[in-house]
Amino acid sequence: MKTLLAVDGSDYTKRMLSYLTTHKDCLGTAQAYTVLYVVLPVPHRAAAFAGPEMVHGYYEDDARVVLEPIQAFMREQGIDATFVHKVGHPADEIASYAEAGKFDLLVMGSHGVGALKNLVLGSVATKVLARCTVPVLLVR
Repeated sequence: MKTLLAVDGSDYTKRMLSYLTTHKDCLGTAQAYTVLYVVLPVPHRAAAFAGPEMVHGYYEDDARVVLEPIQAFMREQGIDATFVHKVGHPADEIASYAEAGKFDLLVMGSHGVGALKNLVLGSVATKVLARCTVPVLLVR
């Protein structure tokens, strides 16, 4: 089973990873995990001012800060995973990557905001659910 784990480094990501490690039997033994982090793009004018090398360095550093602790956690748990980062708007990138990679399941943490707040602000989880055809497991 190919499982995509969408992460952002928040406490909600930690809850999702904890859930996975305590429910390994639910997800099966033959898992192929891919961990995806999406870096928000630098605004166009800022990118033009900073230059391509600085912007690329920013993307790499941002991804490293989020992914390194997750890599360490996964190693401690004995879970093999592939780690990927993309640049873009999180909901779009997560849904696209899940579909293009033909994943069987997408797992992500959710902030669990109220209905009114979600209606006004939207959320990455809500947008992924609306756009993605891959089954999604939200962990709150």
